[in-house]
Amino acid sequence: MMNANNVFDVIVRCTREVIPELDTHEFQPHDRLADLGANSIDRAEIVTMVLEALSLRIRRTDVFGPTNIGELATLLQEKL
Repeated sequence: MMNANNVFDVIVRCTREVIPELDTHEFQPHDRLADLGANSIDRAEIVTMVLEALSLRIRRTDVFGPTNIGELATLLQEKL
């Protein structure tokens, strides 16, 4: 079973794939994708990639609540 830290690492990997400029960024749980330069299309792509990487089938609306990537990691870990 993955913990929130493992899910966080998946989010970071997918974010770096979508936004290569963040390759050297030291991600923190309080980071917000929008603040890191991810537009709405980037954010949707990142979430889709993360859900696929986790083999998680949930409604996209289920991931609208979190305000940062730490909260997103926790929410997704709880859905696993």
